This record gives sequence, structure tokens and C-alpha cells, in this order.
Amino acid sequence: MVNYRYLGNSGLKVSEITYGNWVTHASQVDDSAAIATVHAALDAGITTFDTADAYANTEAEIVLGKALAGHRRESLEIFTKLYWPIGPKGPNDAGLSRKHIFEGINGSLKRLGTDYVDLYQAHRFDHETPLEETFQAFADIVRQGKALYIGVSEWTAEQLREGAALAKELHVPFISNQPQYSMLWRVIEEKVVPASEELGISQIVWSPMAQGVLSGKYLPGQPVPAGSRATDEKSGANFIKSFLGDDVLTAVQKLKPIADEVSLTMPQLAIAWVLQNPNVAAALVGASRPEQIASNVAASGVVLEPAVMAAIDDAVGSVAVTDASKTYEVSPKGRPGLS
Repeated sequence: MVNYRYLGNSGLKVSEITYGNWVTHASQVDDSAAIATVHAALDAGITTFDTADAYANTEAEIVLGKALAGHRRESLEIFTKLYWPIGPKGPNDAGLSRKHIFEGINGSLKRLGTDYVDLYQAHRFDHETPLEETFQAFADIVRQGKALYIGVSEWTAEQLREGAALAKELHVPFISNQPQYSMLWRVIEEKVVPASEELGISQIVWSPMAQGVLSGKYLPGQPVPAGSRATDEKSGANFIKSFLGDDVLTAVQKLKPIADEVSLTMPQLAIAWVLQNPNVAAALVGASRPEQIASNVAASGVVLEPAVMAAIDDAVGSVAVTDASKTYEVSPKGRPGLS
């Protein structure tokens, strides 16, 4: 079963293995398979589910809502996000304006079939909307009971500090950031994590398996496996490209004996590794088949000894991306979807 951790400086507990439906629901798998994986997650003790309105252009929220229907709402933590263009992708169908935030939360609640979400997240930083406008809108929807807590995704250390100052002034519970983080992508460690620790913000990390590369199934000097994520543009193929160099894939293969030594699979080792960071509250994992859930959940509660962590660094540390400046490149400078 899954262990639980507090999210940020709050009393909210979340399952440290959190189910995310970015590239699966309404895209990679049909609805019946998606619903089966969600039910497998519930059976395994996962109570926290993360989605976004932009996933499959709102369809992923609908599927998740169907999958969770009939389950006790108070026993679940449902997270969603807004920022990326949705619907017809008009001039106000993206970003973090007051208009889009209110329309976004109302649309998400309807699609998810719930009266509130536990965490509402800014999917990126909006350079075209005053931060005061964004946080005032967040404060209003919290006071309306439509969201209990506020979080963000892929914000820089400076942006987190600015947001936290406004949240404190407005009495908004701002408790999380959702960045990419894995053995191969460590750009948050230098600035984002220390700022978050200072502010009482946890990380909910996505792609802990580096889009599947840390599973070891991609081999140096060989074509990518047929049907894998690297071949499917709908399933994050663009994200995985930077991890497919032979130097990276060769280094990843050195992880197998380490995983064997601690009786873990390579995916389990990858998930357990991110959970060793005390600022990480949860690792987001997806699944296209129910049996993948049980395997992922086995990483919960694993303690990797310092010697094991050092061996992992020896294996892949030289190919890991650690440049903190990469955190400044994630949010578009202009509102997405608009010319």
C-alpha cells in the first residue's frame, strides 16, 4: 500500500504515489482501460489524482471524473490545473487572467463531477497577466469553496517567492509546485527546492522515470521499441527526445545492477529516488494497464541508503541535467496558443 506525506506547510496529506493522467486518458488508452487503471490505483491505496483541463483538450478530466464517480469524495484528493489553451483556443481560453481562472474552475468542476478540487494549480507562469490579478482570483475561488488549496507548476524560485508573498497577504493556502524531476533532470535542486523549503511549498514531481527512459527499455545504438512513448507524438515523444542520446542510455543501463541489489525494478528505483528528496511530497505516475499500478506502488516507503544514492550518482550523475537556468525556460513569454 501507499504511504502518505503532508503537502507543503499544510495539514493536507496526499499519497506519495499520485496518479496522473497526462498522456493516457482520452489519448493513449480507451476509456474502459483508463477507468480500470484508476480503480487499480484506488485498490492499491492511491487517493490522490492529478489532471489538467488541457490534457486531451478537457477530455482527460471527463474520463477521470467518470472513473472516480461513486467513490467517497472525502477520501480522495483531486488536483487539476489551468493555463494552456483549451476549447476553441480563443484569446481568453488560456493564461491566468481572472476571466480564464473563473471559467476554468467552473469547467473543470463540471467535467470532474465534483463541487470542489483539493488543489488548483497554475500550469505555468503567465507573463501577460499581473500576478496580483491571478492570486486575487485564486483567493476568491478558495473563499467560494471551489478549491481548497492553490499550487503551481514549473515556476522559478523568484516566481514562487512573489506568489507566496501575495498568497500570504491574501490568506491563500499556496502549498505546492509541480516540476519535472528525475535522476536525469535535476534542474530544481539548486534554486527551486531551497526556495520551496523556505516558503513551505512541496514538490509534486512529474516524469520521475524520465518519460520511461529510466525503465531501461531504450537501449544505446538500437531503434526505439515499437509502440513506445518515443514513437507516439500524442504521448510525449517530444519530451523524451533529449534523453535518447547513446551516452544517456548507456549510463542508464548501469542502474540495473543497482536496482537488482536492492530488489527493485528500474522503474521502482527511479520513483523511489525522487521520493528520497524531503521536499518531494509525491511522484506523479501514469499507467496504461492496471498491472503497472502495483509495480509503481512498490516504490512507496522505500529507503535508499547513502551508498545506493552514491552509486546512482556514479552511474548517471555525469549525464544528468542540473543547470538551474533551465527553470527559466519552461513558461512561454507570451500567452500560449496566440500569435
